Amino acid sequence: MNPTHAPAGVQLSNEELQRYSRHLTLPEVGPEGQKRLKASSVLLVGAGGLGAPLGMYLAAAGVGRLGLVDFDVVDYSNLQRQVTYATDDVGRSKLEVARERLRGINPHVQVDTHELMLESANALEILKPYDVVVDGSDNFPTRYLVNDACVLLRKPNVYGSIFRFEGQASVFCAQKGPCYRCLYEEPPPPGLVPSCAEGGVLGVLPGIVGCIQATETLKLLLEQGEPLIGRLLLFDALAMRFRQLKLRKNPQCVLCGEAPTIRELIDYAEFCGIAPQSPQSQEASAVQGEITPVQLKQRLDQGDALYLLDVREPVEWEICNLDGATLIPLGQLQQRAEEVPRDSEIVVHCKMGGRSARAAALLRQLGYERVLNLAGGIKAWAQTVDPSMPQY
Repeated sequence: MNPTHAPAGVQLSNEELQRYSRHLTLPEVGPEGQKRLKASSVLLVGAGGLGAPLGMYLAAAGVGRLGLVDFDVVDYSNLQRQVTYATDDVGRSKLEVARERLRGINPHVQVDTHELMLESANALEILKPYDVVVDGSDNFPTRYLVNDACVLLRKPNVYGSIFRFEGQASVFCAQKGPCYRCLYEEPPPPGLVPSCAEGGVLGVLPGIVGCIQATETLKLLLEQGEPLIGRLLLFDALAMRFRQLKLRKNPQCVLCGEAPTIRELIDYAEFCGIAPQSPQSQEASAVQGEITPVQLKQRLDQGDALYLLDVREPVEWEICNLDGATLIPLGQLQQRAEEVPRDSEIVVHCKMGGRSARAAALLRQLGYERVLNLAGGIKAWAQTVDPSMPQY
């Protein structure tokens, strides 16, 4: 099968012919296919674990225009898996570094940077100029936003996600198969699925899944092979096993079904149950049971008898812990709740505050009356109270 002809007027220089020589000898690519890649454009949503291999391989392959969406800076915790960045880049804008790296890999590639948060107000405008959108995001509101915008714009969405030792990949193209909402009609309850910051991720895993996404993107641009439309590819790194699930378009899908009810972008933070709190609700939630690290330090210094309950995992406890704290992992708290004294005021903490909030809610349901959640978790404690504490 020969690749579709490239747009008229697109040419390859002698240097490009040398650069892409291993593509040019593939019948499925050839000079016409390489010109097609040069004339193509791809938007990468996220410049993190998945976006790093995606950007580098698509640039190396000769995709003519790459767009990057992110608003983060490089952190030490990124370096274990986000191979675009080096130690000296810590503290710099991810997009600034990524643009330099991609241009260094291939100066023939145009790199557009969108240093902002992708949201309903700007998503359609940002996605519209690109042929393919690749979702390398790490949160549910952005995944639903990217999916909905792609369906409304009739663009393919190359999806990937990672967690611990497992990854997923698919291609959502509503004109030919299901969309992300057909697979996940509703988001999980807030806090039910731990983030990679809480649950961890094997450093090489985003490289594997990101390369799968890059492969699917090139296939779409070249119109070659069998894309992952209607299929969800599952990867288990511990077992070194791939398997796939067949996906069907949902006729009742509210977005791409026979009678869609969603015809414009919505508030995705609210849809996922994590809408920003108003100042009034933040004040109310604090009254109902949050304590800041500074407030906790003050109370400990004045000798208040507090029961410090750490609901992280044992491997996290080994990295750092608060003096005098008791470790009961969240998954064991229901069965071990009797170990928590009912006559004490309890301060529950985890790494960043999400798991401890669920633990505090569970304790209140079990009849514990004086329960406080440490806002921001032990990470916030290290940042605001004890800078000598190891961070992870």
